[in-house]
Amino acid sequence: MADRVAEEVRGVLWDIDDTLFDYSGAERAGILEYLAALGLLDAFTSAEEAHASWNADMEAAYERFLAGELGFQEQRRVRVEAFLGRIGRAAADPDVWFAGYLDAFTRHRRVFDDVIPALDALSGYRHGLLSNSSSRYQEDKLAAIGLRGRFVSLVCSGEIGHAKPAPEAFLAGCAALGLPPGQVVYVGDKLTTDAHGALAAGLRAVWLDRRGVGEGVDVPRVRTLADLPELLRVIDFGAPPPIR
Repeated sequence: MADRVAEEVRGVLWDIDDTLFDYSGAERAGILEYLAALGLLDAFTSAEEAHASWNADMEAAYERFLAGELGFQEQRRVRVEAFLGRIGRAAADPDVWFAGYLDAFTRHRRVFDDVIPALDALSGYRHGLLSNSSSRYQEDKLAAIGLRGRFVSLVCSGEIGHAKPAPEAFLAGCAALGLPPGQVVYVGDKLTTDAHGALAAGLRAVWLDRRGVGEGVDVPRVRTLADLPELLRVIDFGAPPPIR
């Protein structure tokens, strides 16, 4: 009985972007709106090419940020320079150029429709956030979309010096939540970074596979957060005790 109690899940640690917040949708709409306003959309063969190029440069620069090669603001400058370089352009001030994109991006920020119902259904758990980003950036976003008050903690790689899938990142998230790893389940949209990383750090894990690409994986998986409460019961994570 003592072992059973020790493994009861009391908390849920969440990824933010493309799990709770529709980052990909806001990114696509934001860059296309901004390029159209600047008269640069025609420099690409299609809107799809423009978005794919922006996304590729974002991924490349962000990997360097996560590896500690670039600071958070610096990776934004690198993104702008690489992207505009594709079409033979340059920004007089990459920070100003990125700020213009960010204005467009913020107009398209939204929470996925399944988030609030899932949080309501899981109200008996303690909820925290763990993100490979900057706390200042995520605090602003979470406040704007009305989610910050739903979570007791926010831990970001930019401040702790460790990024998912490093175990240190997940352990820092659990510590901020006030729970040991064995009593926490991590929910995120990336199989390796989120689910596998959490399992390696001693947490439980659920992969949010919104695109339905993971048939046959050996990790608990949901296509929508509407299925998360039932999955926690079905795989016997344990009934959450009230948190006072």
